Amino acid sequence: MSHARDKVDRINKAMDEQKKTIDQFVLKKARPALGGDAGSVEQMEHKAAFETYIRRGDDSGLRALEEKAFSTGTASDGGYLVPNETDTEIGRRLSAVSPVRALATVRQVSGHVLKKPFALAGLSTGWVSETGARTETTTPALAELTFETMELYAMPAATQGLLDDAAVDIESWIASEVDIVFAEQEGAAFVSGNGTNRPKGFLGYTNVENGSWSWGNIGYLATGVAGGFAASGPGDILIDAAYALKAGHRQNAHYVMNRTTQAAIRKFKDDNGNYLWQPPSAVGQPATLMGFPVAEAEDMPDIATNAFPIAVGDFRAGYLVVDRMGVRVLRDPYSAKPYVLFYTTKRVGGGVQNFEAIKLVKFGVS
Repeated sequence: MSHARDKVDRINKAMDEQKKTIDQFVLKKARPALGGDAGSVEQMEHKAAFETYIRRGDDSGLRALEEKAFSTGTASDGGYLVPNETDTEIGRRLSAVSPVRALATVRQVSGHVLKKPFALAGLSTGWVSETGARTETTTPALAELTFETMELYAMPAATQGLLDDAAVDIESWIASEVDIVFAEQEGAAFVSGNGTNRPKGFLGYTNVENGSWSWGNIGYLATGVAGGFAASGPGDILIDAAYALKAGHRQNAHYVMNRTTQAAIRKFKDDNGNYLWQPPSAVGQPATLMGFPVAEAEDMPDIATNAFPIAVGDFRAGYLVVDRMGVRVLRDPYSAKPYVLFYTTKRVGGGVQNFEAIKLVKFGVS
């Protein structure tokens, strides 16, 4: 039996590695052409001027473009907008790396704050006879949600020798240096951020037992065991959490957990000995748990007493990511000689927009 289990584990590991490799090729092939109409004269001029600024610090070309277009592309604290090609590349890589960003609704704004109205209840109505009196019905209840964009920065450094090397693709280098650190910071904030100088994650709100749920809070269901699953029917809590969602949200639901929690759940079986966790049915498709896709987010907490390691919900409806348009780069050849620093910033916000679309599993007694 032990030999058979080891063999199954090796097969599962090999399948996971193969899927990861194939998915990377699929994502790369599916990535759209950078910058849209890259052949336009304006795009080519912008790209050439930006590369001259990055390599030699000569911003005359960028200034000329701004004067030509009457642009306000220069920030009050200095720096220039990166060309569309670099901006698009960074955005695509974030979508591939950050699972919450890929699952959530993403909005682009030109200002610092996005205000979103939300209808808590619709118009009241009722049945009436043909000649009966019609009484005035109540108006819808609206709530206003505010999503502020916070500044996210990275500051890669390069030697002047690297910048002088004509064989180096400077834009791709900036994107590759910045995308991972941006994705790591975003991923953590979208899950557990406290909303202070960063987005507010779905674990950063007040969590209440689902039977006492109210708007503004996130409902949870408890396993009944401190730091573990129930001894009998451990997978039942996963079903209960999914069906705590209304039908409209449940149809689009994903389970979100980290790899250690997923490893524990992968061992669960039903009464017929079948695993509850199922491998992807096709290339590019996610693994499923009782028919619902599983998204692996390393920023979710591990299984521990009173922790919330599992979330399930319709994140497209439940969570909103707000991007302010534009990624800015400020070249600094003075602060860290002989290195040239590239102070790269973007503004991003996030928060829950529908509090009934996400449920949590708490590893506690109640």
